[in-house]
Amino acid sequence: MVSGFFRKGAFAVFLFFSAVLVLTGCGEKKSDKNNVSPAAADTSKSIVVFIPGVMSGSPIYEMLAAGVNRAAAEQPGVTAQVIEGGFNQAEWEPRVSALAASGIYDLIVSSNPSLPAIAQSVSAKFPRQKFLLLDGEIWGNPNIYTLRYNQWEQAFMAGHIAALVTMSAKEGAGHYRVGLVAGQEYPAMNNIILPGYLAGARSVDPSFTADFRVVGNWFDAGTGASLAADMFRGGTAVILCIAGGANEGVVQAAAEAGAKVVWFDTNGYGIRPGTVVGSSVLYQDKAAYEQTKRYLEGTLPFGEAEVVGVADGFVDFIEDDPHYITAVSPEIRAKQAELIRRIRSRDLPLRE
Repeated sequence: MVSGFFRKGAFAVFLFFSAVLVLTGCGEKKSDKNNVSPAAADTSKSIVVFIPGVMSGSPIYEMLAAGVNRAAAEQPGVTAQVIEGGFNQAEWEPRVSALAASGIYDLIVSSNPSLPAIAQSVSAKFPRQKFLLLDGEIWGNPNIYTLRYNQWEQAFMAGHIAALVTMSAKEGAGHYRVGLVAGQEYPAMNNIILPGYLAGARSVDPSFTADFRVVGNWFDAGTGASLAADMFRGGTAVILCIAGGANEGVVQAAAEAGAKVVWFDTNGYGIRPGTVVGSSVLYQDKAAYEQTKRYLEGTLPFGEAEVVGVADGFVDFIEDDPHYITAVSPEIRAKQAELIRRIRSRDLPLRE
């Protein structure tokens, strides 16, 4: 009886210590991941690219994703995922908040002037979440880094070429007008792009005015075409279009009216050769790649807001495209080239 008792007791002790060893082993496996050296921990990162809209038909967002994916692919252990937010702007903050709440992503990357305010709100609820935001600006939040393009320079170059082409088409008119069709109104459009565009036109002739129309969304090509056609009938010869998918309607209306279009953010000459006579661009893929790489290297200065322009190599005007050379006279191209040379060399200081 006693020996049986001790045998049973020994067996129970054996089971107890076996369980302890198993649990201890599980604990060690879990803690191994949490107690690695900082250098090793930094090699494992999860990044999500939040697209405030959709990728299809949005080259600026395609460049954003491409730049982040390139940086992620260069470092082992780093993953990058792209999530589209759709066109309903009211849904963007809840979707970004859900990404932060998941706890999955070390970094949320996005690009839109409205994103800094959204990130600021989300950051208050999830103070460990980091954000890398392009094409926007906010200072002082230790979880948010922003990089803003000098869109005054970008718009100024667009206005300059639009004015040169307009004066060539309407020589001797005495009063000139350039057009701008935007998807929506927002602070950067009203305070930077539109004034910069008009300033560029007035640098050619002070009499220029701007006909500014708004589609109301970023996808309605029919409304874009209708607005542009009305502007062309009213005597506008060149329109800068910044309307997302609605740009297609603007270009179609220009082709039908024998008028011209200036493109923004990407090289648009090939979209309708002969109709698109200028492209002032952003190198968003380069910015996304370089800033994501800085984050992965631990050198991205969260809390800061940087501004880059033509002289920094992130904003430019495409001069060497064959369609541009064919569509625009040598005289106009020479005047545009001189302007760009001066901006690149910082000879012509422009407002940021």
